[in-house]
Amino acid sequence: MKAIWNDIVIAESDKTVVVEGNHYFPADSIKSIYFTESDTHTVCPWKGLASYYTVQVNGALNKDAAWYYQKTKHAAKQIEGYIAFWKGVKIEK
Repeated sequence: MKAIWNDIVIAESDKTVVVEGNHYFPADSIKSIYFTESDTHTVCPWKGLASYYTVQVNGALNKDAAWYYQKTKHAAKQIEGYIAFWKGVKIEK
């Protein structure tokens, strides 16, 4: 699977985990040059505290376009440390 934004592949892996329709990519599959930590956090009742990355490609910013759970609740252990995308990031095979 590939995560693509602004015509650039920002993550690629054959080991994504699908939860609630979102592909979660292993942390080592993202191209870290395009990611900056965000101060944004949200809480999911069954997954835990989510943290976000802003994605920057070719000078364009996509604030909080990626999220992850550094430490999940028990029910979501399979995605702990994995990264998912939204806000126009395309997921393709």
